[in-house]
Amino acid sequence: MILMGALLVVSAVTAAVGVVVILILLSHPPLPLPKIYGLIALILFSLAVALYCYGWFSVILGGPFPELCKSENDAGAELAAIKQQYWPLRSACLYSDGSTVEYVSMSINVVVCLLAGSALVSTGTSVFLRKRVGQSPGATS
Repeated sequence: MILMGALLVVSAVTAAVGVVVILILLSHPPLPLPKIYGLIALILFSLAVALYCYGWFSVILGGPFPELCKSENDAGAELAAIKQQYWPLRSACLYSDGSTVEYVSMSINVVVCLLAGSALVSTGTSVFLRKRVGQSPGATS
C-alpha cells in the first residue's frame, strides 16, 4: 500500500513537472519537436499511472462506487465475501446463495487505457521524428 502511494505521488509530480517543462520549452523557440512529443508521452503515461493508483486505492478502501455491499441481497442471502480485482478495477459482493453483484469502474479503466494508448502513440511519434531528423539530407551523423 505504501508502494502504491509512493507511485501515485511520483507519477502526479512527474506529470506536473512535465507540463512545466513543456511550458518553458514553448516560450523558447525553436521547438525541438521530438522532445516535445517525448515529454507529452511522459505526461500522459504519468497521468495514466496516477489515475490507476487512485482507482487502486478506491478499490482497496471500498470502491469508487456509490453502492456498497449490503449485508443481505434482495433474496435474503447474507454477504459471504467481498472480492476485489485490480485490473480491471472492480469490486464484487459475493452472497451465500451464490449470487454476485459487481461494481466495475469503467470510467477509470477506460481513461487509463486511453491515456496509456496516447502515451504510446506520442512515444512512437517522438521516435519517428527523431529518426527522420537524423536522416535529413543536411544532417551529419
